[in-house]
Amino acid sequence: MEGAQPGPGASSPPGEAAEVLLRGVFAQGPPPAPSCALSLTRGRQLHVERLGSAGPSAGLPLADCIGCRAAAGPQPGESGPVPAASFSVVCYPFQRGRWDAAPSRQRLVQTFRVCAAQDAEGNLRIAETWAGKIRELAAPQVPPQAGATHGLLPRPCHALLLLNPRSGTGQALQLFRSHVQPMLAEADIAFTLFVTEKPNHARELVRVEDLSQWDAVVVLAGDGLLHEVVNGLMERQDWDAAIKKPLCTLPGGSGNALAASINHYAGNPRAFKEELLTNCTFFLCKGLYAPMDLVSLSTASGKRLFSFLSFGWGFISDVDIASEKYRKLGNARFTVGTIQQLAAMQVYKGRLSYLPVETSSLSSSPRSPSAQNSHPGPCSNGHPLHILPQPSPGARQPPHAGSLPGDPLLVPFDQPVPKHWTVVPEEEFISIFAIYQSHLGADFTMAPAATLQDGSMHLFYLKAGVSRLALLKLFLAMEKGTHLDMNCPHLHYVPVRAFRVEPFASTGLMTVDGEPLACEPVQGQVHGQLCRIISGS
Repeated sequence: MEGAQPGPGASSPPGEAAEVLLRGVFAQGPPPAPSCALSLTRGRQLHVERLGSAGPSAGLPLADCIGCRAAAGPQPGESGPVPAASFSVVCYPFQRGRWDAAPSRQRLVQTFRVCAAQDAEGNLRIAETWAGKIRELAAPQVPPQAGATHGLLPRPCHALLLLNPRSGTGQALQLFRSHVQPMLAEADIAFTLFVTEKPNHARELVRVEDLSQWDAVVVLAGDGLLHEVVNGLMERQDWDAAIKKPLCTLPGGSGNALAASINHYAGNPRAFKEELLTNCTFFLCKGLYAPMDLVSLSTASGKRLFSFLSFGWGFISDVDIASEKYRKLGNARFTVGTIQQLAAMQVYKGRLSYLPVETSSLSSSPRSPSAQNSHPGPCSNGHPLHILPQPSPGARQPPHAGSLPGDPLLVPFDQPVPKHWTVVPEEEFISIFAIYQSHLGADFTMAPAATLQDGSMHLFYLKAGVSRLALLKLFLAMEKGTHLDMNCPHLHYVPVRAFRVEPFASTGLMTVDGEPLACEPVQGQVHGQLCRIISGS
């Protein structure tokens, strides 16, 4: 009889995790579908044993489950004196693809027919009991990390979803309808969709909107739209509360660096395009959020920006901006841009200064800089002789500048950096790039040791004199994150807490989170765990 205790044959490993919370016998579909013995354990496993079969029982790890719903009434094609109920478990486990393709998340739905009670209401109660307990056990466990604020989105959940229809290859709206929207429905996440129509549209919205009606702010676009959102939140009067609203990035652009980084931090295989989008939507459906560092950037002209990904000047930034015209190519735009910039490789003159992360922190880093490519002690530090003009004392300040978090590690541009900083002796560079996440693109692993809240920027600078061939090899190695293993004498890497870049001339463009910035003196410092981001770890 359905709903009775299963017979012998179902066994669980010893220990508390194997404690069975619910047992039952249900059919997987209308008669004559086979019956299955189900057991739900405290170890977050749903064990399914097909009765009458000699094969082993199958297990559904609830870590892969995003939703479970109970439904009243018979399934299609079913008839009987007492209407049955059912519950459906929706999972996205990793499954091996064809040939030698890496595993990817694939949708798996298991529906179980409940016909144990003598009336329809009783069957629905049984189905709802199972569905509720499965949803409870499917919720991620919040990591008990001291000093780090992790959390879970509520269920049911209501999200503000911002979408740029022109990002990447222009397919963001179609991807939302085909991939994201169905998963949100399965996870019981409601949403308000806002399609941007112009640059800074999202920035203007989050700056003035009442955010209390939403539990999270979700961005489906490239990294540029999230840059707008972060800075719009920081321009609010209540910025300190607004910036703690959980954010989520769903890849719909060309680079999708933060999405690729979050996928990497979760320990997932490398993913691209729709697979990466499915992974990141899965994280949103699970609802776990973690703290993320932001970097405060100040310019000599008086601008102040907050950045979650990177700051760059030189070759890498030139590739990013110059390849914009090829965005219809997707991620291949960067390959085309790299080849073009190699042909016209420029040298950038300026001064780079930085505050290294303390030696005690570096000693535990798996990618600490080698002695060959690091500056172990501070260099002489005097006033620059031919830096770009400094701001006047009355330079315009950003909105609410007095209430925003201060930058205690930085000094005004008209003062030399503190004596305990390092000043790079060389003044000719191919590229200067500070990145705070592991990836600069889905196939561009620039800082493998980075995490969401490591309290540092990963500073790379490439001195002039490197050959085009050596530079090309470095970029090819970045696909696997092995560029530091090449021991290129021109490439230097050091984790820092703060930096200053002072160009000698307005040559080239700077970038912040992939967005263009006029070339001028810039300095920045890390603000640890300032915002919250949906993640898988």
